[in-house]
Amino acid sequence: MSELDLYIRFGIALAIGTLIGLEREHASSPEVPIFAGVRTFALIALVGAAAGLAATAAATPWVFVGAMGVMGLLLAIAYFALSTRNDIGLTTEVTALLTFLLGALCYWGYGGIASAVGVVTVVLLSLKGEMHRFARRITREDIYATLKLAVISAVVLPLLPDRNFGPVPFDVLNPYRIWIMVVLISGISFLGYILMQLLPGRNGIGLTGLLGGLASSTAVTVSFSGRSKERPELAKPLAFGMVLAWTVMFLRMPLEISVVDPALVALIWQPTLAAGGIAALYAIWFYRRREHETDSAVALANPFNLTPALQFALAYAIILVISRAATLYLGNSGVLLTAVVAGSIDVTAVVLTVAELHRLGDISSLTAAQALILGGIANTVVKAAIAIALGDRVLWRAALPVVPLMLAAAGAALWFMR
Repeated sequence: MSELDLYIRFGIALAIGTLIGLEREHASSPEVPIFAGVRTFALIALVGAAAGLAATAAATPWVFVGAMGVMGLLLAIAYFALSTRNDIGLTTEVTALLTFLLGALCYWGYGGIASAVGVVTVVLLSLKGEMHRFARRITREDIYATLKLAVISAVVLPLLPDRNFGPVPFDVLNPYRIWIMVVLISGISFLGYILMQLLPGRNGIGLTGLLGGLASSTAVTVSFSGRSKERPELAKPLAFGMVLAWTVMFLRMPLEISVVDPALVALIWQPTLAAGGIAALYAIWFYRRREHETDSAVALANPFNLTPALQFALAYAIILVISRAATLYLGNSGVLLTAVVAGSIDVTAVVLTVAELHRLGDISSLTAAQALILGGIANTVVKAAIAIALGDRVLWRAALPVVPLMLAAAGAALWFMR
């Protein structure tokens, strides 16, 4: 290792320690004293790097173990001294130990991961108030939902076989990949809920629409349309939130595709960005008119439920088989027809199904792109019909002008793909 490499690695350790120390010193007060500030944390990171260097030079890990033992002893003394003043928190002590280890990782050549962990550490420390408020707001239902998500992600998924089963057209059914889609959609839905809990505010309806669109823009449309009938005075704010959900639907399509078949993203991102971009511009125009504002909050239940997740897995598998059969017996026209019919119900299932068929080589890139656009168009038309059928006149008159613009953008992209 050159001397320049050593300077760089120790420099990264110093930067990480300084950043963490700045946060800790900023968080201290006479009521909440801490034993270490910016200088001490910077030195702790350097000690960690120096301990790693010394252990390497001595060709024995016991040098590092000894340094870590001394550090642990000092932290124990600091904790004992502060605990006598009724301060029994361990946050700063644990952070100091982590800083020591991050400094050692920097010396061992893991500067990238050490920097990432350091930044995440500072973020967690800085969000103390928000995280405590969130912990007080969560319910037993939220805890159960989190456990369910953990079970389907960390327990069920690894147990499923990663291979296809059955004769044609059932040979596209892969339990592992089907369950990955369940985890993906459930995770997106759960993330939207968590963000809503962390970021409550005056414009809760718009935020609900924006984050709700991550999970299901159709569900947002149905919910907001019905709400506008019950609360006509909220019709325009609800229309704003609905447009935001429609925007997210088109913009999330490339992200979902990238999970299954990244090669398809290059062909689909422009038309989806065009339709989503027009919806975003309309939402910005709506926002600048200030008609969306309201002091009313929209109650948001935890979206994770195992039954809908299983229903999605079943729907995805059925659409996958139907699309495979349509490809075999009807050719490209069968795939496009399936995309229109299924897209009117659930565009996410169509996106993931078409991407999977393209990944397997069952359909061409052009057919896949056309099917995805048609699915998005069909879903948008159905949501417009839902808004008219279920919503207040003010709601759909405020939201629907953007629909023909979105369809025109998507339709133009479809035309040029011929």
